[in-house]
Amino acid sequence: MRWGAVIVAAGRGKRMGADENKVFLPLMGRAVLAYTIEAFEQSDGVDEIVVVAAADEVARVEAMIGDGDERFGKIVRVVPGGAERQDSVAAGLAALGTEGALVHDAARPFVTPELIEACCAAAEKAGAAAAAVPVKDTIKVAAGGMIVSTPDRASLLAVQTPQAFRRLALLEAHRLAREAGVAATDDAMLFERLGLPVAAVPGHESNLKITTPEDLLVAELILARRRREKDEA
Repeated sequence: MRWGAVIVAAGRGKRMGADENKVFLPLMGRAVLAYTIEAFEQSDGVDEIVVVAAADEVARVEAMIGDGDERFGKIVRVVPGGAERQDSVAAGLAALGTEGALVHDAARPFVTPELIEACCAAAEKAGAAAAAVPVKDTIKVAAGGMIVSTPDRASLLAVQTPQAFRRLALLEAHRLAREAGVAATDDAMLFERLGLPVAAVPGHESNLKITTPEDLLVAELILARRRREKDEA
């Protein structure tokens, strides 16, 4: 199966408190988005990449990916996103020409080619797959400001991206959700509501989503460690 990736970079990242989209923030001298794209460029399982950007940032992304060292050969299009993440993903899926589709948050720059390919392999068997890690904290269910129950932590996973699907099936899941007025926080949820299987692929704790200024500090530590390990290898 040929695979393409939709990298979603259209969010504003209000919790970061920055003057610009967090995917353009420098991470040790390079934009967060560049690290994310690079992982999909390096994956042998990915044939195409579509980047979804805010409508007023499409030109900026196009300039970034075509500038000097940041030239990426697998990018087929940069498309404008929609009002919500779900709209942006649908726009990216429509621009892909592959049978399989990976969806990934641009703000997760430490995804690896190995994790990407593991998600593709699992989705080819199950129909869909999502990277996830076991939760470390005890989770509580609350109502009206009061704790009402404690779910079994052994059955809980913190979902990440990439998530992998057959592209046409995911487009249909998006269409049905749109018609039903359903807003999902991730694409696996669209399959779940239709009773379709989604395989859980072991993710990595380092595959964090950069959301707050504190996350950016952690990201710098992760990148410094990776560079050190590469130099020592």
